[in-house]
Amino acid sequence: MTLGALVDLGGDPAWLRELPVRMGFPEVSVKIEKVKRCSLAATKVDFEIPHKHSESDHGHHHGRTVAKLKEMLHNAPLTDSVIAKATAAFDLVGEAEGRAHGVPADDVHLHEVGAIDAILDIVGAIEGFERLGVRDVYNRPVAVGTGWAKMAHGTMPVPAAATATLLEGVTVSSGAPIEGEATTPTGAALIRVLSKGPPPTRWRLKQNSWGAGGRNPENYPNALRLLLAEVAEEAGTVEIVATDIDDLRPEYVEPLRRAIFEKGALDCAIWPTHGKKGRVSLRLEALVTESVADDVIEVLFANSTTAGVRRWPALRNTLARREFRVELEGDCGVSVKVWDGPGGIRLKAEYDDVLKASAKLGLPALDVARLAEKKAETQLGF
Repeated sequence: MTLGALVDLGGDPAWLRELPVRMGFPEVSVKIEKVKRCSLAATKVDFEIPHKHSESDHGHHHGRTVAKLKEMLHNAPLTDSVIAKATAAFDLVGEAEGRAHGVPADDVHLHEVGAIDAILDIVGAIEGFERLGVRDVYNRPVAVGTGWAKMAHGTMPVPAAATATLLEGVTVSSGAPIEGEATTPTGAALIRVLSKGPPPTRWRLKQNSWGAGGRNPENYPNALRLLLAEVAEEAGTVEIVATDIDDLRPEYVEPLRRAIFEKGALDCAIWPTHGKKGRVSLRLEALVTESVADDVIEVLFANSTTAGVRRWPALRNTLARREFRVELEGDCGVSVKVWDGPGGIRLKAEYDDVLKASAKLGLPALDVARLAEKKAETQLGF
């Protein structure tokens, strides 16, 4: 369901179809299709595992241990961050299943089909968020379902023992009209390694998507929804991080500023000043939310010559902002920011998009910006 929602959000289907090969399962194919769940359009992803693996599922000694799955992760062509998070997920699954069945975590045995499915689900979800450029993941209360569900070891109450262990400390919801199991151990492990908990109090929705499950009940959509958003800071408390630098070579100022923005700074201003002993210096002030302040300070130390910073809280009020995309000739898309001011709407074309379109169309960047903003005005009806 997570993979379906990621594809629905814009994940590349070709990347997902290549995932089994990269993980050492070239015989596994990926089926991606559009389906409906309780009248809602959603994307469904299935891993089609050959019959030989299904047959091994019935043998008592067939399958893979959690330790073996972790070894496979470290031998696969994955980024360090994906390997670290996926390893943490399997550690959690091993500990939870081990507690449920009374065996050491690394010795937990997953049946062959379940093992293949789990490693592809976990790696795919973690890598999918990374490829889409999602910086932070949050979750609403997790629906666990109600009643009983058939498991490999018999009919068990919902949530299953391992799932319940994995969700310890996580806010759950049992009021939804879901019969049977709504969250599996794999899904619970992904929540644990990806999510930072409840979402921020203020955020701006940019896009949403649905990933379909296998069942299709009539009274509720059996689907997972992802909401792609950005933090909304129209009003609120922020922090100002500041420092004075008098020994940084000028060509390294822009990499410093870029690193600060990549860590989530809302703004960063740098201007020349005069420091002690008559030295010309630079004053840097970054505007940050409390959640990223420490990360911004870390990259500030790493990318500059400063030996200390100052920080203080400030109240911030800004105009409400939204963003949409306009299409220009030559299949060039440009995002346009829209502010709702007291005197009416204000528009500004996104600089990076303007530069890309300028190079593609062979027009001056300023002309492209004007074209995009004019088209945005037309679409907004003024």
